[in-house]
Amino acid sequence: MGSAAVVSAPKLSNVAHPAAVTGPNLPLGRRVELPGRGTTFVREVDGPPGAPTVLLLHGLLASGGLNWFQAFGPMSEHFRVVAPDHRGHGRGLRTRSRFRLADCADDVAALIDELGTGPVIAAGYSMGGPIAQLLWKRHPDKVAGLVLCATSDRFVPVQRERLIFVTAMSAAIGTSRFGSLITRLPVNAMRARAGTSPRERPDSLRAWAAAEMRRHDWRMVAEAARAIGVYDSSSWIGDIDVPTTVLVTTEDKAIAPTEQMRLLLSIPEAELRRIDDGHTVCARARFGPPMVEACRSVAARVSQGVR
Repeated sequence: MGSAAVVSAPKLSNVAHPAAVTGPNLPLGRRVELPGRGTTFVREVDGPPGAPTVLLLHGLLASGGLNWFQAFGPMSEHFRVVAPDHRGHGRGLRTRSRFRLADCADDVAALIDELGTGPVIAAGYSMGGPIAQLLWKRHPDKVAGLVLCATSDRFVPVQRERLIFVTAMSAAIGTSRFGSLITRLPVNAMRARAGTSPRERPDSLRAWAAAEMRRHDWRMVAEAARAIGVYDSSSWIGDIDVPTTVLVTTEDKAIAPTEQMRLLLSIPEAELRRIDDGHTVCARARFGPPMVEACRSVAARVSQGVR
């Protein structure tokens, strides 16, 4: 992850008491039973009366809290905010079934029904982008608009690279030591991978993030990585008919900005927003404002009935 600044959230009405948690100031979460599917976990902020709902869909290896902790405060000034943990991630739904992105989309559709919040603006970050896309495709009545950030409609576009990626992830899934190896990564090594330094991340935030990651079901996370490797919505992405903003992370090394731009050009009337940072910008304090503006732009177009 990135910078260590703790989010300022003056309007979070359901915030955990600082003594009850380590890490950033987050809205309280609760478990929600999804009929016929299982139990998931969601963090919620009411926002202003009558505000539209933004559904925040996190990326691989994250959770709703980890991916969006810098956005809860700024977003809560304009929107009702709902941020679930996806299956296998954090406190998300557990199942013995193989991880499928389509199932994640169906999970959040069921969550929307349970909370009575639809239709929503679905905001997907990285892996959350395909889940948002699939939510629109499989449950169009539940999606008023889309914000797609640091993501694409296909993550490994070259067939040879895709085959290598899927083969590697399949091998990892079959390795019993895979999960334990990841969960035992030294904190310094994890920090180095994220490009951070001790000065950038206080101990409380680091400990909280590590605790969040230890909650993952690593078999399901590995399957999620494989699912991303074969994901390709290029044959239907151009059919999206709701207001959409693509927020491009221009210094992204994980998902090339050119791939993000191709996504933008594939969706009719999609609006471009940029943030000059990399794939872990979601952990920086500067992430909140552009995310808010992207969502506000979509909300304005929804209210005007235009794309």
